[in-house]
Amino acid sequence: MTTSEPARPAVPQAREVRASVLAAFQLVEDARYLGERRPARNSNRRRAERTVADRKLARDLRAS
Repeated sequence: MTTSEPARPAVPQAREVRASVLAAFQLVEDARYLGERRPARNSNRRRAERTVADRKLARDLRAS
C-alpha cells in the first residue's frame, strides 16, 4: 500500500450493517407474506388439531 491509497477500515461501515438489517427484515416480511398464502383448509385443520390437544390437556389436568 502506498501513502496515496486510503486505508480500509477493519470493521464494516454503518451502511453495510444497515443493508444487512434491511435484508433480514425483508426476509421476515417475505416469510410472513408467504405464510398467509396457504390454503385455508390447512390453517383450519391446524387450528382444529390445536383445539383438540388443548381440550385433552385441560381434561387431563382436571383429572389429576
